[in-house]
Amino acid sequence: MRINTNDSQIRSHTDLEKFRFLKYHLIASILTLIFLGVANQAKAVPTFARQTGQSCVACHAGGQFPELTPYGRIFKLTGYTIGSQGNPFSAMLIADVTQNKNNIDSTGSTISQLNNVPIIDYGSVFVAGKITDNIGGFSQFTYNVYDSIDSNKNWRGHLSSDNTDVRYTNRFLTSANDLILGVTVHNSPGVQDVWNSSSAWGYPYVAPSGSTAGFNGLPVSTVLDGSLGAKFAGIGGYAYWNKSIYVELTGYETASGFWRVFNLGNKAGNLNYPITYSDGISPYLRVAYTHDWNEQNVMVGLIAMNTNIYPTDPNTGFPILGATTHYQDKGIDAQYQYLLDPHTVSAHFRYVRENINDDTGGIYATSAHTSSTFTKITYTYRNQYGVDLAYKSITGSPDSQAYIGNGTNTYTGSANNSPNTRLWTPEVFWLPMQNLRIGLQYNLYTEYLGATTNYDGNGRNATDNNSAYLYAWMAF
Repeated sequence: MRINTNDSQIRSHTDLEKFRFLKYHLIASILTLIFLGVANQAKAVPTFARQTGQSCVACHAGGQFPELTPYGRIFKLTGYTIGSQGNPFSAMLIADVTQNKNNIDSTGSTISQLNNVPIIDYGSVFVAGKITDNIGGFSQFTYNVYDSIDSNKNWRGHLSSDNTDVRYTNRFLTSANDLILGVTVHNSPGVQDVWNSSSAWGYPYVAPSGSTAGFNGLPVSTVLDGSLGAKFAGIGGYAYWNKSIYVELTGYETASGFWRVFNLGNKAGNLNYPITYSDGISPYLRVAYTHDWNEQNVMVGLIAMNTNIYPTDPNTGFPILGATTHYQDKGIDAQYQYLLDPHTVSAHFRYVRENINDDTGGIYATSAHTSSTFTKITYTYRNQYGVDLAYKSITGSPDSQAYIGNGTNTYTGSANNSPNTRLWTPEVFWLPMQNLRIGLQYNLYTEYLGATTNYDGNGRNATDNNSAYLYAWMAF
């Protein structure tokens, strides 16, 4: 039953008043975080800053974590070993509120239960730092407070492994050469990367949990755009020569058995959090050229990965061994930075083409492909005030099985059987102190699942998924 005009106006007015009321609670939470940060500022510097004795700005461009400076990249490539051993524990916390433009589907039902609700969204604990002069690491465990709703309509939290990267490195310095050689063990394609054009550390660094649109602003993602995050275990070797040429080759397999710690929170047989199983080793190649001059630096790179994924039985949560879905990803990326106080400018670009052959017949009806594009530019003044503008898109071959719109799934089903989506994201942010960022982000869809209007066949438009997102992000 559709809502009549008067009811819709009453609902909009009520939502507006509710948002205004609840917004003050979020602001109060933000002020509390600021107070705690000020009161504990000497103790609130994260692990790596304590270890090196450097400020956050030394490693993070304009102070905005997690984007790395040249110094931050060398710190990571040398295995997080610069400085002295110390307290390896740190943490972060995200508080936020999301307001969707249209949170009601064609039947009058609510889409996102978190719309207009200020929440403590999620928190992470980090164990990181120098182990020996050649070994160091970084491991993150995250608890999502509002992860899912159970059969009694109560929210359930979920604790899981997040980004993990452990390294053994050696650096060979002469008057003519600077060579870094390393081995990395990690749990997500791209988490080992030191440039923020890669998806694991790419923008948006935080995104609305209560959005009516798909994860991270797009309804589908390629293998190199994050779908294997914290699900695989990878061992790779890399070399970085004269701060110019970077080459890496990594092999991935399912994070189970010996690698189980990389995949905590997922379990074979768990319908809500199943393990992703691959057939054999999935190779990953990364090549990049970098150049620094004065206050500027630039990178251009190539990236590729092949993987074969077994389907998961929807009734048992266990893998169905046999036929697999084959993904072949190839991409190019680039990054530019200008770092001279009081101004910081950074720009990123990434393009990934994925070819898909589904021998299982369970996901795609025919051979398919997708192409994802990401661009972003950021300006920060005095490492405190900043603006971002990002553009993301995905295009691909229509598929009557992968993107089916059957008239019942009113915000993810495509009446055009298409993944094509375009999203603009402007953002303003403020860092009142080094370890706290407050931001206001707006997500503007100009196309969603193949259309600008009536993309689901039920009258829902792309712009109905627009959302405003206010957040406070604190590390301590």
